[in-house]
Amino acid sequence: MSETLDDIISRYINTRRDSLIPLLQEIQNELGYLSEDAINRIGQMTGLPTVKIYGVATFYDQFRFEPQGKFHIKVCHGTACHVNSSMMIIRELERILKIKNGQTTRDGMYSLEVVNCMGACAVGPVININGEYIHDVEPQKIKALLDNCLSNASAYETHNL
Repeated sequence: MSETLDDIISRYINTRRDSLIPLLQEIQNELGYLSEDAINRIGQMTGLPTVKIYGVATFYDQFRFEPQGKFHIKVCHGTACHVNSSMMIIRELERILKIKNGQTTRDGMYSLEVVNCMGACAVGPVININGEYIHDVEPQKIKALLDNCLSNASAYETHNL
């Protein structure tokens, strides 16, 4: 994996702060997240301080610092979904999975991300599991949705977008 990382970084060897975002995006697209090793390697190869690299990466919410689970669950918490009890969905997912927003379960099966809007306001609350949208979600249906993920594991693919 470090060879792939070095190949990507070598294309940005004379990078400055303004071209750091495309570098970080490319690494995240390849690895699925920005590891501590990746940030340190960027610093070593480009001469940029790791504090600056980390500062840029933490400023933008598109960057992840933990690998996503096999089932990446996004929960819409936009205004319409919020009014339709998306917070109850979030709490139920956190309770069942024993993780918070931005975390991945210890077994690597599930990760949770709360997003501002998915653009499906008329059918909220909405969740997205690996690119599949599920609308009109109710808290009492969460356990069945998660069980369905496990029973159909081969039908899902992790998306690192």
